[in-house]
Formats: sequence, structure tokens, C-alpha cells
Amino acid sequence: MEALRNFLGEVDIWQVLSSFIFMIAIIDPFGNIPITISMQKKGIKIHAEKVCIASLVILLSFLFLGEWILKLFGVEIEHFAIAGGFIIFLMALEMVLDVTIFQNDKLEGEIGSGSSIVPLAFPMYAGPGAFTALLAITAEYSVASLCISLFLCMLVLYLVLIGTNWLTKYLGQTALYIIRKFFGIIVLAIACKLMFGNLAIVFHLN
Repeated sequence: MEALRNFLGEVDIWQVLSSFIFMIAIIDPFGNIPITISMQKKGIKIHAEKVCIASLVILLSFLFLGEWILKLFGVEIEHFAIAGGFIIFLMALEMVLDVTIFQNDKLEGEIGSGSSIVPLAFPMYAGPGAFTALLAITAEYSVASLCISLFLCMLVLYLVLIGTNWLTKYLGQTALYIIRKFFGIIVLAIACKLMFGNLAIVFHLN
């Protein structure tokens, strides 16, 4: 109990709010709605609670163990970001070009649970961008404040995911198609920035 009181005593409401705004922009649940809709159109059932729990566990684990894990495997955060950016790049190509890159037919019997972890929880929501952001702000914010802000991010993500069916039903196929193309380009740009920005760091080009 004493440890819990000390932990909660480190919570700063302004740190929670500012880190929440920063992290929700990185996780981007609203911008990734078209990807969720695209997966549902393929017959994949999205379990919002599993996505959020998996994302939260991954992010909290990386918050506490991220640097140690990467050092253990001899991997720099920049290399990790490049790999994750490449996966997001392929997903964006699916959205923009109407092609299928990730084949899910071999997992037909297990797709309901598997798709909650990959690619939604990781690398889409709890991916290298979020990992990098967490590592960048741990020096400025307390761990307790970051934990609270991550819980709030997952609450917003859950509300967005359970509202996806409503969007599919009431917006119409044409509107969803336009949204999918528009955000596909946005996701593609973010993936390119993630990859090329970290490539520049790796090769000392900046």
C-alpha cells in the first residue's frame, strides 16, 4: 500500500494531460479507422477489448523494459522504428492500391484472436512510433503520469473501435471508400517519415 501511495503521489495532472495529448496523436485511433474497416470487410472480427488490453500491455511493458529489451538483443530504437515503419507502409499500400498483402486465409479458424494482436495492437497502435515517443518523454514526465495517460489513450481507442460498426453502417460505402483512400495516403506518409527519418539517423545523414 505504501508503494502504491508513493506511485500515485508522483501523478501530476498536467503531465497526464500533456502526455495524453501527445500519445493519442502518435497512436492515432481516429486516423486508423479505415484500416479497421478494411479488416472487417475481409471478414475479420475485431475484438476491441483484446486490442486495447494487448496495446496497453505492450506499451506499459516497453515503458518499463523498452531500453533494456532492445539492448538485450543489440537493437537500436532507430532500427526498430524502420522495421515497424515498413510494416505500416505495406498496410498503407493495401488501403491506397486496393491490394491484399497480408494473407489471412491460413488463419481462418484463429483470425478473431490473432488479428487483435497483429497488426492492430502491434505495430499499428503499440508500435515503434509509440515506443519512440514513450522513450522520448520519460525524461520529462513521471512514470506514474505516463501510466495514467496510457490508460486514457486506451479508453479513447476502445470507444473508437466499438464505434467503427456505426461508422460503417451510417456513413455509407462511398464515404468510407474516400476516407480509406485519404487516410491511406496519410498513413503512407507517416510510414515513410518513420522509415526515412530513422534511416537518416542510422546512416548519419542529418
